[in-house]
Amino acid sequence: MVHPESLQKYALFGGLLDEQIESMMPLMLQESFEPDEYIITEGKPNDKIYFLIEGHVAVTKKDIVLSHFGEGEAFGEMEVLDVMPAIASIKALSKVTAMSISNKNLREIYKLDVKTFSLMIMNLARDLSRRLRRMDEKLAAMPDAPQIFI
Repeated sequence: MVHPESLQKYALFGGLLDEQIESMMPLMLQESFEPDEYIITEGKPNDKIYFLIEGHVAVTKKDIVLSHFGEGEAFGEMEVLDVMPAIASIKALSKVTAMSISNKNLREIYKLDVKTFSLMIMNLARDLSRRLRRMDEKLAAMPDAPQIFI
C-alpha cells in the first residue's frame, strides 16, 4: 500500500500537501507488471498516466529504445493530454509497481479541487518540457543529425 506522504517525493506530486494527495488516493490504482510485459503499446489507446513506484521501463518506438524510466518518473501523459493513440511503447524491464490515474479520474480530481489539478498539470508540463529538452539535445548531438525544419 502506498501512503500519501511517500508520494510527495515524486515530481507528479511536487508542491502538493498530504491532504491533497490523500483526497486523490481513492482515484488512483496500484498496478504491477512483470519483466517484458508491455504497459502501453504503440498505436493503441491509453487513457492513464502512470508513475513508477519501483522498477524500470524502456520507452520504444518501432523497436528502437528511446529512453529508460525509473522510480518516480511518469509516462502515458501524452495520450491522456492529447487523446491520441500511444506514440511509443512502454515495456517493463524488471518487476514494476506503478500507480495510475485514468483520464476519467483526472477529471474527478479537477472537480474535487481545481488547485490540486492545476499543480498536477503544471508538474506534467514541466516533465514533458524536460523530456523534450533532453530529446532535442540528443538529436543535436548526433554527428549526422538530419536537418529537420518544422
